Amino acid sequence: MLTEIILGAFCLGLLLSQAVAFFILLSRLLKGARRCPPLTPQPPTPEMLGTVSVIVPTLNEVARIDGCLRGLTQQSYEVREILIVDSNSQDGTREKVKEIAAKDPRFRLKTDYPLPPDWVGRPWALHNGFLFSSPESDWILGIDADTQPQANLVASLVKAAIAEGYDLVSLSPQFILSYPGEWWLQPALLMTLLYRFDSAGVREQDPERVMANGQCFLCRRSVLAALDGYSGAKGSFCDDVTLARLAATKGYRVGFLDGAKLIRVRMYEGLKETWREWGRSLDLKDASYQGQLWGDLALLTCTQGLPIIITPLLVTAFNFGYDFLSLKILLALNLLLLLIRFALLLAVSPSYYRGEKVNLSSGLFWLSPLADPLAVIRIFISAFTRPQSWRGRVY
Repeated sequence: MLTEIILGAFCLGLLLSQAVAFFILLSRLLKGARRCPPLTPQPPTPEMLGTVSVIVPTLNEVARIDGCLRGLTQQSYEVREILIVDSNSQDGTREKVKEIAAKDPRFRLKTDYPLPPDWVGRPWALHNGFLFSSPESDWILGIDADTQPQANLVASLVKAAIAEGYDLVSLSPQFILSYPGEWWLQPALLMTLLYRFDSAGVREQDPERVMANGQCFLCRRSVLAALDGYSGAKGSFCDDVTLARLAATKGYRVGFLDGAKLIRVRMYEGLKETWREWGRSLDLKDASYQGQLWGDLALLTCTQGLPIIITPLLVTAFNFGYDFLSLKILLALNLLLLLIRFALLLAVSPSYYRGEKVNLSSGLFWLSPLADPLAVIRIFISAFTRPQSWRGRVY
């Protein structure tokens, strides 16, 4: 009898918590059903001539930057200049940039000034790039060195920004994964973002919930000047989201669109690096207030971390003869959460590049919900720690 009372109280308490989190999650996912379709490649038009300055921050990127440089050379006359802002790389990055600059005069290698103590390296390099850029360009486009821009990326993005009236817009990419551990863990980490924030393509967003991706981040020059460049995100390890939310709170229109057909990215090598490096900033604590962070952690625990663990336990309890109402409803809710989680794999599948050659490891993508508890744990770890180093730079 006592066991039933304790189990019943546990089920009721968990049911109330998960039910609240479920309806919050559902409200966000329903917005995604009405989102803008993925952007498609569009050629530039004459009035776009020389309107965009591209900035690529680099620090020891020689093993990753080839695809980025190659992709940027494919962009057309809308690109006025391509500034590679390097932080004194020692691995041959600078030499590789000089090689391509000799073939394409739009490329210019710049070195950022010594890093101030209150700045993080990436926003500092982007800020310097903005200061180095031509005042004749209307748009500033930040691109990460590990991306692979596709043909007509820049023209398509600028056209979308103008058509939608955005002052600042970024793209979600198509991810390139290789190893089994990546295919299993990375989609679970990505899902932590989808559960907490609106998906790419949702037009109307709360300024405090705005999402952005610095891998491909376009902003009007006039807006960036009004924001004093990247100063508002100088100490942030998620400078993209920090700057986007700052802009949104000041009344600028901020967009986040699906760019899977326009840009790809190979971020990390293997499970260990994915866990260590990508997980370090996914909590977005530098762009969130404390209450928001705690609320997000609670929602992730209830809707993503627990269902894969609690469902087998509830089934076992039910098979042992415990069939009171709160247990039945809790079991049904967790089964529904699992159904939603697996269904979302279909929604995000186009965000993963599979290529022409069959990669058997990619099958682990469909088992990534099994990694959800680990993904949630990683967000907790990130929320309560601060990165200490990046590419040899110590903070």
